[in-house]
Amino acid sequence: MTIQVLTVCSGNICRSPMAEQLLRARLSDDDKLAFSSAGTVALSGAPMDERAAQLATEHGSVDAEQQIARELSLEMVRDADLILAMARDHRRAIVEALPRAVRKTFTIREFARIVSSLNVDELTLAMEQAGTDASARFEAAIQLAAGERGMFPSDEPSDDDVVDPYRRDDATYRTSTDQLIPAVNATAEFLGRVLKADSEH
Repeated sequence: MTIQVLTVCSGNICRSPMAEQLLRARLSDDDKLAFSSAGTVALSGAPMDERAAQLATEHGSVDAEQQIARELSLEMVRDADLILAMARDHRRAIVEALPRAVRKTFTIREFARIVSSLNVDELTLAMEQAGTDASARFEAAIQLAAGERGMFPSDEPSDDDVVDPYRRDDATYRTSTDQLIPAVNATAEFLGRVLKADSEH
């Protein structure tokens, strides 16, 4: 069974496609994961923003030119095993659309902060207790992260957001990317650890 990771922003032409592409690039060796993205107010059918695509390519994307924006649907939210929003308003919109998605929906910077602080032994135990099914073990890891959400608050609520660079200056695009890259790297490291532990089970 393929584990579905969905990234979400507003227009689906800057932040969420960059996150999707860079996570895919960093975890390209594992066929258990599938990455996709969508926008809450997507510019459906539009290609990726040119400056965002250039920055994504600089940081490891190999498929920025293939990106096509699409509108977030309830079906996407239901089907995803992990949803990484680019900002708190996207997370809020997702949970309002499907309240039970709260346990698998984070902003990407929030998720990175939480999983970077998780106890490795607790993570291993949670996965072992979930049994042998790969999707159940992945869900257990995500639920452990959700349960720790209040334990690792950000200094400022806005620290959970990746700033929207769309139609802004080059410096804002760089700032947005600089906020996103560490979160992508921490998320990729965590997902890789979870899948490695699963393959060794």
